[in-house]
Amino acid sequence: MTMARHLATIDEFRARLTGGSGGGPDFHLAELATSEDFRDDDGTRRGLAEEQYEAERDGLAAVLTVRWGRPTELDLWPVLERSLAGESLPEPWSALANHTAELRLWWDGGRWIALGISRWDKELPLRLLALVTAVDPPQA
Repeated sequence: MTMARHLATIDEFRARLTGGSGGGPDFHLAELATSEDFRDDDGTRRGLAEEQYEAERDGLAAVLTVRWGRPTELDLWPVLERSLAGESLPEPWSALANHTAELRLWWDGGRWIALGISRWDKELPLRLLALVTAVDPPQA
C-alpha cells in the first residue's frame, strides 16, 4: 500500500506541472516517509532505519525505472558547496542539497523526477524525498 501511495504522490505532482499557463510552482517536493529521531540511539536503530529507507527508495526506483529507464545518479555535494560559497543556484536544487547528498533522477520528457534520502545528522530523522520539477539540475 505504501508503494502505491508514493507513486500516486509522484503522479499527482507530475499532473500539477502539466497544463496550466505557467505562473505556478516549478517544482513539488514531498516527504514520502519520515522516521523517528535517533537522539538516544547507539547507532543500531539508525542503521536499521537506513536499510529500510534505502530498500523503500530502491523499490520505488525500480518502478520508476520501468517507466522512464535507468536513472541518473546526481551528486548534490558540489551543489551544496557552490551554494555555501555564495553562488546563486536555482530552486529546488539549492535547498534540496541541504537535505540529501545524492538523488536518483529520471527525465519523463517534460519534467525531472527525483528520489533521495535526507540523512544529514545522525540524531535527526531520515526522510524519503520525492521531487518533481521542470527546473533543470545545475551543471557540475
